[in-house]
Amino acid sequence: MKQLRFHLLGLAHLATHRKNSACAYTQKVVKLARMLKSYGHTIYFYGVEGSDVVADEFIQVSTREILQKTYGDYDSSKEFFKHDPRDLAHRTFKQNAIRAILERKQDQDILLCPMGNYQQPIAEAVNLLTVEPGIGYTGVFAAYRVFESYAWMHYIYGLLKQDDGCWYDAVIPNYYDPHDFKFQPHKEDYLLYFGRIIWRKGVQVASDVAKATGNQLYIVGQGSLDNPGEGLFLGSEKHIKYFPAVGPEERSELLGKAKAVLMPTFYLEPFGGVNVEAQLCGTPVITSDWGVFPETVLHGITGYRCRVFEEFCWAVKNIHRIRPEACREWAAENYSLERVGRMYEEYFQRIARLFGRGWYEPNDERRELEWLCRYYPKA
Repeated sequence: MKQLRFHLLGLAHLATHRKNSACAYTQKVVKLARMLKSYGHTIYFYGVEGSDVVADEFIQVSTREILQKTYGDYDSSKEFFKHDPRDLAHRTFKQNAIRAILERKQDQDILLCPMGNYQQPIAEAVNLLTVEPGIGYTGVFAAYRVFESYAWMHYIYGLLKQDDGCWYDAVIPNYYDPHDFKFQPHKEDYLLYFGRIIWRKGVQVASDVAKATGNQLYIVGQGSLDNPGEGLFLGSEKHIKYFPAVGPEERSELLGKAKAVLMPTFYLEPFGGVNVEAQLCGTPVITSDWGVFPETVLHGITGYRCRVFEEFCWAVKNIHRIRPEACREWAAENYSLERVGRMYEEYFQRIARLFGRGWYEPNDERRELEWLCRYYPKA
């Protein structure tokens, strides 16, 4: 396989490291770098001071001082992350990243823009083949795109009024290190909602379901239980226990000990990584039945997908039918760094052939075509 050179952009508003586990973008960048390095590729990573990403060179293009000047002091365990593509942090990141990439780039290098059109000005300035490697947002711009789910790819095609597929688009799911999520076959007596505390994530539904079924609900994440702007007034509910966003170790503990994770998301969830993280811990998930969930939740095997309130209640009452082992097996076999890394390697080798004959270039090295295979739990 051809050894490739990547210029990987981090986040402008946040240091890119494992401890920022409440930020899905951060986690994707950290683990994408690990997967690419495992195949021997060269990575130039551009990020904010304090970032910790596996790379051949870390080029610091912004500082903690810039973040402080831009956003001030705020508690990101309780408040949503602050970012704006026009703010000082993003302007500084852009200017310094462009200069640094132009100093290092070579022919046939690949630029990776994990934050879509936030990073489009950088791509336009450095003129490299550009890939958006994990699209779960609407602000797409690149000619080469990896989507988190088929649901989201087709949704974006609809937004763009695009009726034809693109040969060099792909769907590759999010990815996780199974060692970060301890398998817990024995559960405690609580349900769990884990994510931003907003109406469209279904936190009110989660509360109503827990209350109707006589269960305690742990709510973990950024935001407030009482937020009139979101129509949420949950602070006085006796069946709810609130936690701010937590770090990786406590995240695993809370996910693993819950008897089920509730994800009744209203919008079309691009991926909803908590559902895979829960399954890695052996915890079943109860979700809405649209967006990514038909791709990630095996109904009746790793959880339940529901449409109306009584279905959610039934799912909670019958969650004991779901085997923790099946949840772990499904998630580990399909969403681990090792498994998804093979998918990215297949994709980027395909992209690299664009520097040759492209779509019609032969590949005499191919011995299989398993990169899209799915692996299901044993009965």
